[in-house]
Amino acid sequence: MSALRNFRPDPDTLLARVQGEERKEHRGKFKIFLGYIAGVGKTYEMLQAAHLRMREGIDVRIGYVETHNRFETDALLAGLTAIPLKMVDYRGVTISEMDLDAILSVHPQLVLVDELAHTNAPGSRHTKRYQDVEEILDAGINVYTTLNIQHVESLNDVVAQITGVIVRETIPDRVIDEADELELVDLAPPELLQRLKEGKVYVPDMAARAIEQFFNEGNLYALRELALRSAAERVDDQMLAWMQTRAIPGPWAAGESLLVCVGPGPLSERLVRTARRQADRMNANWTAIYVETPSHHRLTKEAKEGVSRTLQLAEKLGATTATPFGLNIANTAIDYARKHNVTRIIIGKTLRPRWQEFVFGSVVDQLIHNSGTIDVYVISSEANSPQKPVNLEPLLPATPPMDYIVSIVLIAVITGIGLLAKSFISPANLIMLYLLAVVVIAFKRGLLPAIFTAIIGVLAFDFFLIRPYFTFRIADTEYLITFAGMLIIGGLISLLVTRSREHAEAAQAREKETATLYALSQDLAVAVNADSIILAVAKHVDEIFRWESVFLLPDGENLVEHTTHSGLKLDPDEMAVAIWAFKHGAIAGYDTDTLHSSRLRYIPLQSSQGVLGIMGVKPEEPDGIITPEQARILTAFANLTAQALERVSLTMNGRK
Repeated sequence: MSALRNFRPDPDTLLARVQGEERKEHRGKFKIFLGYIAGVGKTYEMLQAAHLRMREGIDVRIGYVETHNRFETDALLAGLTAIPLKMVDYRGVTISEMDLDAILSVHPQLVLVDELAHTNAPGSRHTKRYQDVEEILDAGINVYTTLNIQHVESLNDVVAQITGVIVRETIPDRVIDEADELELVDLAPPELLQRLKEGKVYVPDMAARAIEQFFNEGNLYALRELALRSAAERVDDQMLAWMQTRAIPGPWAAGESLLVCVGPGPLSERLVRTARRQADRMNANWTAIYVETPSHHRLTKEAKEGVSRTLQLAEKLGATTATPFGLNIANTAIDYARKHNVTRIIIGKTLRPRWQEFVFGSVVDQLIHNSGTIDVYVISSEANSPQKPVNLEPLLPATPPMDYIVSIVLIAVITGIGLLAKSFISPANLIMLYLLAVVVIAFKRGLLPAIFTAIIGVLAFDFFLIRPYFTFRIADTEYLITFAGMLIIGGLISLLVTRSREHAEAAQAREKETATLYALSQDLAVAVNADSIILAVAKHVDEIFRWESVFLLPDGENLVEHTTHSGLKLDPDEMAVAIWAFKHGAIAGYDTDTLHSSRLRYIPLQSSQGVLGIMGVKPEEPDGIITPEQARILTAFANLTAQALERVSLTMNGRK
């Protein structure tokens, strides 16, 4: 019996397999023909497979195929029915694109979609073609597609290092992970180079440039190895799943869990891709976190956009993302790692001078020192990459001139008191008055005015209260130590008081968010119908974001707008985006990859009964972004709204 227990199927793997099969029950089958570069024969193999399916009686249609005028590939188009392409006019240029709506309308059993990583023309429903394919699969249509290994997002920086070319069109790794079948189309580099010279891949003059710039033999071997390794890793995953679900004994290793710490710098995207590759090698779960400190709200717009893009990239690569709040980045990351059983932490280290790390501190050193049994992997930026100067803006924000005027007036008042009292109060005690002025200014006006106060305080103290009077000469050299100490202590006090105020402001902001969610839950608890629920949510959206909002609930086959105090109305284009988000149960619109030209972001109100409606929000800034913390609150609002609508619906049905 003990032997049977030791070799019983893994319950987690069984559950994941069952859930995956349930998700795919109504979804089309997805097959990717993977190659390591153009010209290896991916499209040719896909068309050959399509002919085989057609002989089996399957309805096969061409959604989009690019043959590049290759004779052998063109010949395979004969006998296959193509769905006409859609013509898109962009800045006076007509661009041909796959017609997604026509494919969904025809609804063939199998559709061929070439070049999965293609970027759609502006104005298309989706930014990327892989998103079109996902919608086709969700409609129950099988898809054959082609892909080159250099278009896989997690390998982007590796490909750039090998070839010197940064590939702009990429797809998330999860797209490959979700494929039902992956067929590797391989061709030896010498044979591919011969095809290039014969003009079978590109026309002769283009072939010569391609061989010189990209298709050199070293690049081809490296890219081929990447493709082979990726295919082998997928086969290994399938083998492990087979063994686990069938209780086949083997040397199972302990589970690993990775945590990657990201920030607003350019190194973060490389960290995310590195973490994805390590997670794949170890078959481990991984998480990307951005520690939100009190100074986060003072980051520039570009820095906040960088954080948002990095977290979105991590989600596309299959990571769980989080934005914990903390006063210290290293300690917060370690606490998060210990709570979530993380075994390895990946963090980036920029190549800064040592003095900068001494002055501004080193998160890497703190993380390594306090990590305990958790392994820490430090990824450094490239040595030849240009280093940006330290950004002092979060530490030294712009200060209005009035703050400095107040500092001068306060020092003048204290100096006047000192002149009146210097006959019976020692200079050492008068210094305390100047330090008190530094504390007051730091608390009321901020860091820069406080440092300014410390400097002019030292000068005033020397000029008016130290012999010889009314000169900056110093008779007693011991006062030099006093002045130096006063400046240092004044600066430290300024820094500590300013940081304490920042922490208090950050705590107030967090408390405001928590209070808003609590107040919303209280308002929703007493709401008796859908209209009162919508008005309550709209009020809180306006209070915390100052954004307009609109809500759409189903009425038969249509979505109906429910008015709020903002009076926001949707035009037909915006309504189409809302309908798409409702039908697909996915976030769409503003600052997303789906219908991103919309002025609003549309969030489904998801409950156990399905999608109950749509919440649309309109950010105040036309060109702004929705930050991770804002997205987190919006998701919480949507979840609370869905629960309240579900409760009201169940109550009304119960009365009937």
